[in-house]
Amino acid sequence: MNAVHTLRSGRINPLLLSLLGGFAVVILLVALLPKGGKKPQPNEHPPLVMLVAAGLRTPVEQILSLYRQEYGIEVQVQYGGSNMLLNQLKVNKFDQPDLYLAADAFYTTQAVREGLAAEIIPLARQVPVIAFRRDSNRSFISWEELLTSEIRWSLADPEQAAVGKTTRDVLRKVPSNDAVTETSLWDRLEAQTVRTGVFKPTVNEVANDIKIGAVDVGIVWSSTVASPEYKDELQSVSIQELRETATLKEIGDEVSVAVLTSSTQPTEALRLARYLGATDRGLRVFESLGMTVAEGDVWQLSPEITFFCGAVNRKAIEPVLEEFQKREGVVINTVFDGCGILTSRMGTIAGQQQKAGFPDVYMACDRYYLDNVQDWFQEDVNVSQTEIVLVVPKGSQNVRALEDLLKPGVRVSIGEPDQCTIGALTQRLLQQAGLYEKLKEKQGTAGEVVVEKSSSALIVPDVVTGHVDVAVAYRNDVLTHGDTVDVIAIDSPLTRAIQPLSIARNSEHKQLVRRLYRRVEQARQRFEAVGFDFLLPDPASPF
Repeated sequence: MNAVHTLRSGRINPLLLSLLGGFAVVILLVALLPKGGKKPQPNEHPPLVMLVAAGLRTPVEQILSLYRQEYGIEVQVQYGGSNMLLNQLKVNKFDQPDLYLAADAFYTTQAVREGLAAEIIPLARQVPVIAFRRDSNRSFISWEELLTSEIRWSLADPEQAAVGKTTRDVLRKVPSNDAVTETSLWDRLEAQTVRTGVFKPTVNEVANDIKIGAVDVGIVWSSTVASPEYKDELQSVSIQELRETATLKEIGDEVSVAVLTSSTQPTEALRLARYLGATDRGLRVFESLGMTVAEGDVWQLSPEITFFCGAVNRKAIEPVLEEFQKREGVVINTVFDGCGILTSRMGTIAGQQQKAGFPDVYMACDRYYLDNVQDWFQEDVNVSQTEIVLVVPKGSQNVRALEDLLKPGVRVSIGEPDQCTIGALTQRLLQQAGLYEKLKEKQGTAGEVVVEKSSSALIVPDVVTGHVDVAVAYRNDVLTHGDTVDVIAIDSPLTRAIQPLSIARNSEHKQLVRRLYRRVEQARQRFEAVGFDFLLPDPASPF
């Protein structure tokens, strides 16, 4: 008998009404959740503490206001010169701060090198400009006019503020054209400021000096003049030597935010850092103030990325992915398989209009398969390498070289060349030795066993279980079977398989993937522990 309740005409079952009401509330709450993850609650975590370069107060306040409106999260901010904040970090002045936003990438990189920060997210680039009051009757077009004795200067202290350091670093490279002394343009400007002006610890204090008429001119960021606080009263002129800093990355005028190692809630800190660097969130604000924004990711509260990974890499990469997901609060949908299968799947997805499921990142078993899909990827790097070897049962003397694969009665296991990298590399190796066609003939001979596997992970088990007498496999796949098999080296220059990692050109989360790469870069011990030769240099910093 079916458990169906028949309702009488004109009456509503109270229990059913209650259940329907409950379901409606649940559906409404689910609909209100932000796409990409659970909305953090205002009191779920203590307030984040962020240290911010004073000159970036305007964009940061706007972005944090948007973040608070969207998620109800409060952030405590302390402002100061970029270098001053870094020096205070070094002496532990702050109580477990979470983020450090500097006006110059030099400082965030230095924070990483000194163990004070773990990740960096680039935000924008800005240019130093000459600023003066709008009601000034002066017109500055050359350094000679700017360096006359009656001009009063205000400059940011190079030892405290990023704009001061950038100005000094640029102008030290420019000759002063002083006929008497061989000095740089910075030397003349510094001397002029000592005589007639003042050095200030932050760019905002320089702007304030100009605004109130305490000085005639100063050097600030282009974004400072564009900010609501100063745009009606200050104007600026772009001087060639300073304008060129927009393209001189070595000068370091890139605004960036670092997640500090002192943070007790790094996942929440990274979420805010991602918001600051999102193309459709924080970067819009930076761009509105005249800055050239970095390549950012599309905003998602809990991003999901897809990672296609050749099976040979699984043991080394899985722990790295688990740690990265936990720290970042993201989801990595990882697909492990033979690279032939993976690249074939990429081709199918690439042919679709939506391209849903195309990997954001791909780690191949060998460059052979990355080269086959290179047009879809960028920024590849060789992570590790392993050797192709012969694998035989412990103590077996029946097979000692490649030629022995052709012996009558010798059972062989190899990779399938169209499905996995080990198969393609084995085919190339045997063809170079003049053995491949003969092995295919053996495969078609009655009573002979030559099996082809779709993945490198399936080859060595054939030897361990006694199903074959020899396999052509990766050396690192043998590591856990040392008590049951022997390894025989192959005398050929074609036995090296190199594992590259690459970012998809169409990924909307390139910055996230770059941070994942930095985690891989720091995983030397994990790769070497499972038999790989690690090819990446020991990182001096994560950027």
